Amino acid sequence: MSTEKACLVCKKSSEETPVTKFYYQKSEFYICPQHIPVLIHKPHELIGLLDGADKLQGA
Repeated sequence: MSTEKACLVCKKSSEETPVTKFYYQKSEFYICPQHIPVLIHKPHELIGLLDGADKLQGA
C-alpha cells in the first residue's frame, strides 16, 4: 500500500501532477491521468507494481 500520494506507475507526486485515488484489495493507491488507461486497458503492465495485477483483465 502506498502512503505517498504518487502515481503507482510513473511515481510522479501529487505536487507534480493530478493523481486519483483507487482502492484494490483493501488498500489505496494513486494513479495519474496519463496512466489510468493502463489500469483500464492494460493491467498486465502493472505486474510487479500492484499485487494481483496478473489476475486483472483489461476492458
